[in-house]
Amino acid sequence: MIMRTLIRPTGFVDSPFGHDGKVARLAGGLNWFASAELIHADGARELVPVARIEERFDALMAADWARLISPRAPLVLGARTIRLDQPQVMGIVNATPDSFSDGGAYADARAAAEAGAAMAGQGAGIIDVGGESTRPGATTLWEGDEIERVLPVVQQLAAGGTAVSIDTRKAAVMRAAIGAGAGLVNDVSGLCWDPEAAAVVAGAGVPVVLMHHQGDPQTMQDAPCYGDVLVEVYQWLEERVAAAEQAGISRDKILVDPGIGFGKSVTHNLELLNGLALFHGLGCGVVLGASRKRMIGALAGEAPVDQRLPGSLALALKAAEQGIQLIRVHDVAETVQALKVWRGLRDAALTPRPASSQTV
Repeated sequence: MIMRTLIRPTGFVDSPFGHDGKVARLAGGLNWFASAELIHADGARELVPVARIEERFDALMAADWARLISPRAPLVLGARTIRLDQPQVMGIVNATPDSFSDGGAYADARAAAEAGAAMAGQGAGIIDVGGESTRPGATTLWEGDEIERVLPVVQQLAAGGTAVSIDTRKAAVMRAAIGAGAGLVNDVSGLCWDPEAAAVVAGAGVPVVLMHHQGDPQTMQDAPCYGDVLVEVYQWLEERVAAAEQAGISRDKILVDPGIGFGKSVTHNLELLNGLALFHGLGCGVVLGASRKRMIGALAGEAPVDQRLPGSLALALKAAEQGIQLIRVHDVAETVQALKVWRGLRDAALTPRPASSQTV
C-alpha cells in the first residue's frame, strides 16, 4: 500500500533555455523535465506541469522534491573521485566459473585483473569485481572460496590505481576486499543477507549499492509477483536506505539499484525501466545493471547472451535519458562510445545559441 504521493519526473526536454520556472533539473545532472507524474496513495496517477507542482505539495512531497532536484555528491573511492553529475560506466569483472554471461571467461586472477584494467582504459569509472554468481538458480558459495577468487583481482586493480567495487553479499568478503583496496560495496541483497554487512560498510566508511531483489537466487525467478512493481521496489529501497542510515552509513554514500532480473518478470523489468526517474526521489545515486540480461533475449527473438550488445546499449541510453548515474555493463568500450555521443547531444542542447542564430 502506498503511504504517500510519489513523484516521477517525466516530460524531459532538451534544454532549460526559454523555460524559466517551467522545468526542473534532475538530481543536479544533465537532464531537465517539464512535468511530473504524481502516483497517489490510492494508485491513481496524475500528470502535473513543473510550473504548478509546488501547489500540490505536502511536507513529504516537498522533501521528496528537494531530493529529486538536489545534486549528488561525488563518490570518493580511495584516491579516485567519481562524479555523479553525468552518467558513468561500471565495468563488470566476474571471477567466477558460472556467471550467466562471462563465467569462466578468465583463466586466472591475473587475466581477470588485466581485463578490468583494460575496461578502465576504455573509460569505465569503476570496475565491479564479483566472485559468486547470483544468476537465477545459483547456489551459495562459501565465503572462503569467494575471497580466494576476488582478493588477487581487487589487489592488482587497486594497486594500478583503478577504482574498484566488490560485488558480494558477505561481510567477510567485504572486509577482505576493502582491505585489499576496494572502495565501494555492491550488495545484491541490499545489506539483508549478512547481518554483519552494514556494520562492515559503516565502519570502513565506503559507499554502498543497495539492490532490490525478491527471493533468493535459487528461487527468485520462479513466480515473481507484485501489485505495482515500481512503487513496491521504491518503497523497499526506501526502507533499506533508512536501515543503512540507522547503521551509520550516510545517505551521500548510499546508491540504489532497482535490481533488473532479480525476482522480476520481463513485464516487471520493463515497468521499472520506464519509471527509473522515480528512484531519484530517494536522494541517492542510482545504479542500473541490465547488461546482457535475459529480458533482452526475450524481446529480441531469444538472442543468446553473447548477442545482446545492441539491446544492452538501448537500455544504457534509456538509463542516461532518465538521469541514472552508474550504468553497470559487460561491454565497456561500446557503452562508453554510446554515452559520449549522448553526452555530445546533451552538451549541444545545453549550449546557449548566439542571439544572431536564433529564429524569431
